[in-house]
Amino acid sequence: MEIFVDSAGPLLSALGTTILMALVAGIGSLLLGTLIVAARISPIPVLRGAAFAYVQFFVNVPLLVLLVLAVFALPDAGILLPLGPTAVIVLILYEAAYVAEAIRSGVNTVGNGQIEASRALGFTLVQTLRLIVIPQSLRAAVQPIGNVMIALTMNTALAAAVGVVELTAAANKLNLIEAQPILIFTAAGLAYMLLALVIGLSAGRIERKVAILR
Repeated sequence: MEIFVDSAGPLLSALGTTILMALVAGIGSLLLGTLIVAARISPIPVLRGAAFAYVQFFVNVPLLVLLVLAVFALPDAGILLPLGPTAVIVLILYEAAYVAEAIRSGVNTVGNGQIEASRALGFTLVQTLRLIVIPQSLRAAVQPIGNVMIALTMNTALAAAVGVVELTAAANKLNLIEAQPILIFTAAGLAYMLLALVIGLSAGRIERKVAILR
């Protein structure tokens, strides 16, 4: 335990970076994913096609490839960003595709009668999506979205591969000094497990609160 006490500062800082990345990327992917699913269910073919292509691209390309591309290709294109924000942007773009699929599963719970009623009342497409479809879809998809958020938190570890000093990178640095991989990476794994438990329990609690009684 002495090695953790001596390195408590860097480890806690790295854990904070992991939590901040997961929080910012989680909020960003939720907002972007909602826009994507609105495009996927819109009656405009171009929007549906673009949203479908977006989802198919990001669910079929490994996140690590995207991170490496962003870190090395963006500077060549004249776009210079710090490593941390670059990793968060890639996480948002990547996880938004999965969030969109999770919300789209909730769209199926919205009855056609409600949509037809909104049209009869003169609602526009945006009003129908904003007031009827999206709110109910989000409530129905709390647990799938929670699962995506857990995966997102685990995926922040890949940012270590491109130089972001988050929890996995800090654990690796400590192991290079102390040479105790089992102890150090077991502790890091337990930290990730604790984060996943918090997200899972929070999602379960939110799901019970917003459950739609039918």
